[in-house]
Order: sequence, then structure tokens, then C-alpha cells
Amino acid sequence: MKTFQYKNTTFEVVQGNIVEQEVDVIVNAANSSLLGGGGVDGAIHRAGGPSILEECKKIRAAQGGCSTGEAVVTTAGDLPAQHLVHTVGPVWRGGNDGEMVLLERAYRNSLELAAQKNASSIAFPSISTGAYRFPLDRASYVAVRTAILFLDEGGTIDTVRFVLFGDRDFEIFSEVLDEVTQTMTG
Repeated sequence: MKTFQYKNTTFEVVQGNIVEQEVDVIVNAANSSLLGGGGVDGAIHRAGGPSILEECKKIRAAQGGCSTGEAVVTTAGDLPAQHLVHTVGPVWRGGNDGEMVLLERAYRNSLELAAQKNASSIAFPSISTGAYRFPLDRASYVAVRTAILFLDEGGTIDTVRFVLFGDRDFEIFSEVLDEVTQTMTG
């Protein structure tokens, strides 16, 4: 685990499984249908049980899914959290199609929904870096920078945890955490 303290918030980068994180809010890297899928989304739906899918179906019926960069919240089903935030990250198309802005929006909207639920802790997967092919170093930069800006703008949360599955992902994310925090907190 790698940690960093900023203001009253602890940033953590851990290697592990997002579905095992004991936090107030777990973030799901969802697809726009909200009906589950592969990767993190599929793992969360399997581990969380059918109540998550039922809530997602109600959201779909009310608003027609979830657009890229947006987020919605459900209960966490059988996961060790109170809430589950589903956010849709962008597919990487080379970096000239607004991907950085959309990914920032996905992280920011997730943090804002967590704050609305009075969460003191949140766990993020690495949004968009799997099947959506967003480069991990760029995605890590966006994730950490967005969380720091959220805090600078008055957002409050005690623990922001980034959960990486593989060794290489953990190492890259840890390096980016160091770089971003040195640059932004100088």
C-alpha cells in the first residue's frame, strides 16, 4: 500500500480486488447500459448480487442509462459498502476526442455523489484503463488530480482509495501519485 496525506484526507493506492474493499462507497467502472458487463463491472455485479441489477434497471427505465462521464448511485447489495456509484468512463480514441475531460468528469461526479451520501471513504478502480484502453499513466494522473481539486474546492472525504489489480498497474499508479502530489502540493 502507498499512502499520501492531503489536508484531512488520506490517499491510498492498494493492490487488490475492488469488491473486497470495506469503504462507504465503491465505484463501478460501468458501461452506459448499467446492465453489467465484463471486467470490473461484471465482477461487481457478480459479487454484489441481483439487487444491484434491479436498481440499475429502475435507473435505466427512468433516465435511459448513464452517459459517458456521468454517474448514478445504488445500494451496494452484498458488497462491503453502503453505496455503489456507477460511472461510465470514456473509450480511448487517441486523446483528441475529449477523453481526458470525460474521465475527469467521471471521477468528479463519483466524488460528488459520495459526498451527497455523506461517505467518509471511497474506493475507485482504474476507470477506463481495461477494455476502454485509456493509458494508465494518463488515467492515474486524471484520477489523483481530480480528487485533489475536489478537496481544494471544499469537498470532504476522509479516505480516497485507488484499487489496482495487477503489479504493473499498482507501480504506475503509485509513481503518478508521487508526481501529481509533488506538483500540486509543491
